[in-house]
Amino acid sequence: MQRRTTGWVAVVSALGMTAGLGGCGVGEDSGGVTLKLVAADYGDSAANSSRKYWDKLAAAYEDDHPGVKIDVEIHSWNDVDRKVKEMVDAGQAPDLAQIGAYADYAADDLLYTADDLLSITTQADFAGQLADAGQVRGRQYGMPFAASTRLLFYNKALFEGAGLTPPTTWAELASDAEALEAEGVTYPYALPLGSEEAQAETMQWLLSGGGGYTDTLGTFSIDSTENVETFTWLRDELVGKGLTGPVAPAKLNRADAFAAFASGKVGMLNGHPSLMKMAARKGVKFGMVPMPGVDGENRSAMGVADWMMAFKKNGHRKEAGEFLDFVYSERNVLDFSREYDLLPVTNSASEAMAAADGDQDLRPFLDQLGLAEFYPVGKTSWASVSADVKKSVGKAVASGGSPSAVLGGLQAKATQAEAEAEAAAG
Repeated sequence: MQRRTTGWVAVVSALGMTAGLGGCGVGEDSGGVTLKLVAADYGDSAANSSRKYWDKLAAAYEDDHPGVKIDVEIHSWNDVDRKVKEMVDAGQAPDLAQIGAYADYAADDLLYTADDLLSITTQADFAGQLADAGQVRGRQYGMPFAASTRLLFYNKALFEGAGLTPPTTWAELASDAEALEAEGVTYPYALPLGSEEAQAETMQWLLSGGGGYTDTLGTFSIDSTENVETFTWLRDELVGKGLTGPVAPAKLNRADAFAAFASGKVGMLNGHPSLMKMAARKGVKFGMVPMPGVDGENRSAMGVADWMMAFKKNGHRKEAGEFLDFVYSERNVLDFSREYDLLPVTNSASEAMAAADGDQDLRPFLDQLGLAEFYPVGKTSWASVSADVKKSVGKAVASGGSPSAVLGGLQAKATQAEAEAEAAAG
């Protein structure tokens, strides 16, 4: 989830690549095994870097498994996917990688399946829709590591000043935005369709309009009737009426929209859990509600997940699997989720979080997880499709823009990318 700043998530810090990542782990000559783990950094400072989480977890594991060492390498989300690719291309794949996408490596037969690695108990504990999202052609290669959902955030002070209640339909959202605009709010509704994370805002709106990136068979359907109608409504009812602020949606990035919300300049926007702390630090009182649907309650919610995968290169299937069983224990999943305001990826940890008084701030996001739909990350074509969405979807809502033409162009590119991926897979 990369996001996940994106993601589903704030990221900082990058460490240089280490040497000696070849086929044998350090200490194997003396009967031990070293597992190389490359992971993303979810922290926003050195004080809460993921380095601290993994170092503590690795030390605890090594204490109970004296023949195994865990060599952890942490990179920012800006670098981690590229770093892993460089290692794989150099023939120095890590044993484990916790990054944003797995499908390309699975398609190249570089990964163990979850069946190869995990105990039945661990595998069965994954949330069903997350386990499904980790599959390529019916086999699970991507193990969900962190999850997030999105809610509609609103500024309570601005709403109270305009005499508003949170919207439950698109019409109410537009009406609220008009009232906020009349009160001089800079961004009545912030619509970030800039290059940073346009694919997320797009998916949120597509789902609320009854569509999505794919149809029920998993085929790309970007230019479906529902999707075109959604972007036509955005163009005509929000952007065209001056209700999305002074920055054109195609040029507004998510990070800038979040910063504006935390500064009290935004009435409404879609956000993930990290926005809660940002707003609270600036003293902004906010509320959160599910994203409105066209005529009422939205039947789907947007989810984002980041992934763990295990490479076959070094032959450490048994050791990697046993370590992952430890990583996915209820306690460790909860510790990570609580540290970084993310949602658990296992049923046991989700149930524990739902019952804990200290986790109530995450409960609204957790409630959405059962409704969540995720990016089609099991498609090797998704990376290029996502990149195309980031580049051009904002044009669909510009003055004089044509949603049907823009979405049709994206659909044509997606169809071509999918055909190329299928051909490469044989």
